[in-house]
Amino acid sequence: MKAASALLLPICLTTSVNAAQVVSVGDGDTIRVSEGSSRITVRLACIDAPETSQRPWGARSTALLKQLTPVGSEVTLRVKTKDRYGRTVAELLNRRGNVNQLMVEAGQAFAYRRYLRQCDSQRYLQLENEAQRQGIGVWSIGPSGIARPWDYRRGRRSSSSSSGTSRKYRCKDIGSWSRAQELLAQGHHYLDGDGDGEACESLR
Repeated sequence: MKAASALLLPICLTTSVNAAQVVSVGDGDTIRVSEGSSRITVRLACIDAPETSQRPWGARSTALLKQLTPVGSEVTLRVKTKDRYGRTVAELLNRRGNVNQLMVEAGQAFAYRRYLRQCDSQRYLQLENEAQRQGIGVWSIGPSGIARPWDYRRGRRSSSSSSGTSRKYRCKDIGSWSRAQELLAQGHHYLDGDGDGEACESLR
């Protein structure tokens, strides 16, 4: 695995369980929580949700995660590791159950096969297969579903490289916090001025 292209670091850490409170939801697989006196960005482990620009799927996925983890609600983080942006990678647990699994079950996220070894892979794949069978969420357009987020990101990076674009963004011109995180994941690391793994905190 090449570090330059990996979204999550292939590091196996001892799983820890931490209580936290939801501060904001960025997209279908990213939230911001307060843990004690600290605020951290959490990338949901084991799943990959549609990108914001994969309309309307990204917005639908985000809406469900907001419904499952309302701002101010309590969640438990089952921490797996940290990714290369410094985000905590974790499963979210609350009174509704395992939120990561609920996203897949509802057809609003895919089992992220590249990183399932950290998870109950059989369970995630079963939930995805059932959502596919029912034709719900990302599977509603047909049995093959929408473009996988990881393929979609790769395609956008290739398109950007081939066109020779090197556009620089300013936080005040981006428009939304979730879009800023998307740009950060695409390699616009200058948007994370303090190096905490979150771009353009002023947009929250």
